[in-house]
Amino acid sequence: MDTRANLSKQHPRAYQTLLDMNKAAAEAASASGIDPRLVELIKIRASQINNCAYCLRMHTRDALRLGEQAERLAILSAWRESSGYFSAVERASLALAEAVVRIDDGGLDDGLYARVAEFLTPSQIAAVSWVANAIGVFNRVAIASRYPVEPS
Repeated sequence: MDTRANLSKQHPRAYQTLLDMNKAAAEAASASGIDPRLVELIKIRASQINNCAYCLRMHTRDALRLGEQAERLAILSAWRESSGYFSAVERASLALAEAVVRIDDGGLDDGLYARVAEFLTPSQIAAVSWVANAIGVFNRVAIASRYPVEPS
């Protein structure tokens, strides 16, 4: 099937609600002191897990515009093996985001929550969770609608 229903266009009110949720998540992250570059890393990592090429392209460009280093983006999927590249807060945020995205793997268990809480405040935990949830829905909209991803 070459064409699919574009979820964002078929039901624009539902899509606008998603845009509003994403904006609220970004505002929560900012109010919690989370660096905008970290927000983009969370979005990129979630999009890697969900295999969303459309969101990967978009948020990689956004991260670079915010001054993120290409080298860090190149190793993001292997952040656990790259101890010198990511701060404790970034590592905690990435672990949390992965747990939120990978609910089929058991989600956010108590042990991980306790480890994350060593580096993130409750407000930051909630904000990172909202960012991860929002991008997860965007990933699903883009993939279900088969948003085009072609070289620019």
